[in-house]
Amino acid sequence: MNWNFHVLRGLARLTFAQQLILLALVPATAATLAAIAVLTRQHLDNLTELMRANAQTVALQVATAAQAPLVRMDRRILQRTAQSGTYQPHVQQVQIWSDDGEIVANSETVDRARGEGLQVVVPIVSEEGKQSGKVMVEMSLDAVQHARRSVWLNVVLVLAISLVGVGLAGWWAARRISEPIRALGKAVDRLGAGEAASVAIEGTSEVRHLQHGFNQAARALAESHRLLQSRISEATAELARKNQQLEVASQAKTRLLAAASHDLRQPLHALTLFSDGLANGETDPVRLQRIGHIRECVDSLDRLFSELLNLSQLDAGVLQPQWADFPLDQLFDEISRNFRPVAEQQGLRLVARKTDLWVRCDYVMLSRILNNLVSNSLRHTIEGGVLIGARRRGRGVRIDVVDTGVGIAVQHQARVFEEFYQVEGSTGRQASRGQRGMGLGLATVQRLADLLNTRVELTSRPHKGTCVRVLVRSAPAALPALDAAPTVGAVEEDASLEQLRILVIDDERTILEGLSVVLTNWGAEVMAAQTRAEALALADAWEQPPDVVVSDLLLQGGDNGLDVIAALERHPRGIGPATARLLVTGETKPDRLREVASAGITVLYKPVSPRVLRQAIQAQRAAALQNADALGTVLRNLVHRT
Repeated sequence: MNWNFHVLRGLARLTFAQQLILLALVPATAATLAAIAVLTRQHLDNLTELMRANAQTVALQVATAAQAPLVRMDRRILQRTAQSGTYQPHVQQVQIWSDDGEIVANSETVDRARGEGLQVVVPIVSEEGKQSGKVMVEMSLDAVQHARRSVWLNVVLVLAISLVGVGLAGWWAARRISEPIRALGKAVDRLGAGEAASVAIEGTSEVRHLQHGFNQAARALAESHRLLQSRISEATAELARKNQQLEVASQAKTRLLAAASHDLRQPLHALTLFSDGLANGETDPVRLQRIGHIRECVDSLDRLFSELLNLSQLDAGVLQPQWADFPLDQLFDEISRNFRPVAEQQGLRLVARKTDLWVRCDYVMLSRILNNLVSNSLRHTIEGGVLIGARRRGRGVRIDVVDTGVGIAVQHQARVFEEFYQVEGSTGRQASRGQRGMGLGLATVQRLADLLNTRVELTSRPHKGTCVRVLVRSAPAALPALDAAPTVGAVEEDASLEQLRILVIDDERTILEGLSVVLTNWGAEVMAAQTRAEALALADAWEQPPDVVVSDLLLQGGDNGLDVIAALERHPRGIGPATARLLVTGETKPDRLREVASAGITVLYKPVSPRVLRQAIQAQRAAALQNADALGTVLRNLVHRT
C-alpha cells in the first residue's frame, strides 16, 4: 500500500510532457509484450499442431499398411511396417497394438537422442469396418523447444526498437501539446475566478480546434448558466416520471414471468396429462362433461403460458429468421384447419381467401404472427367472423386479418402492441368465459415483425371491427410448391403408437405417472426413470434400445436431460441413430432457452397437450428412421467402395 502511494506521488511530480512520454511508453511496452506473447504462443501452438498432424499422417500410413498383416498376425511384416514409420522426420517410436492391447510391433529410433515427445493413437479398421487394432506414433518436440529458445532474442530486438520509436514520438508530441495546454489551463483558472478569458489560436489542428471550442464555450457559459437551473429542474422531474414508469412496468413483468416459472409449469404439465388419461374409456356423460370442463381450464392456462414462453424466447434471442420462399395459400390452409373448429364452436365464420401469391419470409414466424392475430380476432368477436386475405402492394404482399369484433378505440390503438396492455371493458365470447389472455399476443406479433424487418398496421372502429395488415416481401412462384415448408398437423392425430418402445425420464413422479398413463393408453410400451442412474440401469437390462426417449431438461441433483441422453448414446447397449430424442422443459430463463436452442434436439415447452406430444413423438420417430436409413446407405456405399 505504501509502495503504491509513493509511486503515485512520484508520478504527480512529473511535468505534463514527462507524463505524456511515460504514457506513450508504458502502453507501447505492454502492447508490444502482449503482441509478442500472443504471436509466440500462436507460433509454438501452430508448430505443435504441425507436429501432431505429421504424427497423425504417419500413424494413418502405418495403420493402412498394417491392416492386412494384423489380420494374419504376421509379426515380421508388422515390425517392418513399424520401422518404416520411424524413418520419417522427428518420429521417435512406432508401436502397433492388437485389438486386445498387445504390442505386436515396436520400433524406436537409434540414430538420435530421445527427448520430450507427443503421442498420437490411430485405430486400425478392417475392411468390414471393425477396429482390429491401433497404431501409436511418438513424435519428437525438439523443434518446438528450439523455437522456444530462439524466440527470446527476437523479443529483445523488437522491444528495443519499439521503445525507441515510441519514446521519440512521445517526446515530440509532448513538446507540441504541452505548451498550448498550459496556456489553456491558465485561461481556465481565470474563467473559474469569474474573469473573462480567451486564448490565442495556435498549435496543431486538434489543439486549435480545442482552443476555438474553449473560446466559444467561455462566451456561451454566461448564457448557459442562466438557463441551467430551470433545465435541471425540468430534466429531474421528467427523469423521475420515466423511472417510475419503468419501475412499474418492470415489476409487472417480473411478477407475471415469475408466475410462469418452472415450479408452476410442472404441476400444470402433469394436470394436462392426467386430464387426458381420465377421458380414456370413460362413458359416463356427467363425468365426461366434467372432464371437458377440466380440459377447457387446462387449455386456457396452456395458452397463457404459451404467450409467456413466446415472449421469453424473443427476450433470449433464440429465434432467428429462416428465410424461405413458400405459397401463402399453404399457410392460409393451415390456419383455416387450426381455427375453423374454434370459430364454428363460437357461431362465427372464418374465411381464408385463396391466393396464388408467394412470399419470402420465415414460415414459422409468419405463421405465429397470423395465428396470434386470428386468435385475438376470434376472442373479441361476438358475431360475424374473421377474414384472411392477401394482395400485392408494390414489390411486397399485404396480408389482411379483418374481423367484425368489438373494435379498439383510437386512444388505445397505439398501445395494444405493448406487453401486458389490455383494453379495459373489451368483450367477446372467449373473454366472457374467462379466456382473455394477458395482453401478450399483439406484443409478440410486434416483436416477431421486428425480427422479420417488416411492419404491422392496425385500423379499427369501436363496435365495427378491426383490420390488421402485415407487410412481407413477395417471391416468384415456383413449381412444384415448396414441400419443405413446415405444416402444423402434418402428423395424423389418430396415428397409432402401438408397440412403440418409449423411455420417459422426469424427476417429478406425478409427471412420470401421467406420461405413462397417456402413452400406455396409446398402445406404447413405456419405461420410466427419474434419474440418470435409473435410465442407465434400464439400458443394462433391455434387449433392444427404445424407439423414442422423452426427457425433462432439469433433473434431480442438478443433472441435465441433455447429459443423460448423451450418456445413453455412449452406453454399450444404449441408443443409436434410430432412436428419436425429445426434450420437455418448463424453463423460460433466457440462458436456459439459449442452451436448449443450441442442443439440436426437438424441444416441447410445458405444459404440453397430449395431442402435441403425440404429434412430436410420431414426427421425431419418422425423422429418426429416415436418418438411420440414410446413415445405413452411406455406410453401405463406403463398404462397397472399399
